[in-house]
Amino acid sequence: MKKNIQQIINVSNEIYNKGLVSGKSGNVSARFGNVVAITPTLKSLSDLKQKDIVLVDLKGNVLTEGKPSSEVNMHLEIYKKRSDVNAIVHTHSPYATGFAFSDKKLKRLEGFGKIKEPYLPFIEYEKPGTDELAKSASEGLGESDVLILKNHGVICVNENLKEAMLLAVFVEETAKTQFISYMLNSAEDID
Repeated sequence: MKKNIQQIINVSNEIYNKGLVSGKSGNVSARFGNVVAITPTLKSLSDLKQKDIVLVDLKGNVLTEGKPSSEVNMHLEIYKKRSDVNAIVHTHSPYATGFAFSDKKLKRLEGFGKIKEPYLPFIEYEKPGTDELAKSASEGLGESDVLILKNHGVICVNENLKEAMLLAVFVEETAKTQFISYMLNSAEDID
């Protein structure tokens, strides 16, 4: 289990260092059988230790010391609905979250699996940490690997942490590319 917890710490550090989360935002979890290891609430993902990672069962009962992320119920609801998902990375990356706060949809670009739908799915705003968000996110994700949370952030899921993290990075780069494209296409030529 220590190796698995270390993976959560490594992914947390990496998404912090890449600017996909800042301050004390975002959260990461992984499922190991009937146990979910998740980052703690109100602690920066940049400076986690093994003792900081909280273990919970699928009913949300805390099995170790510490307090899990306020989004723990969102993670648990996704795990309950998706047996193929064993890792969740929730970011507040600037470009993708910028799209989440706008009326623009994020296109699904080539580079991370088959394009089944032209845009990344999204759900309307629900207050962070609520049961309403947990239910809406788990339903809105459906069979997708990414979900945009309006006025909030991004959820990326996969069967393992590394792939979920790589997807979060790809979503942010996709958002950045689309943002630059919008800016270039809306700028008037200066002669």
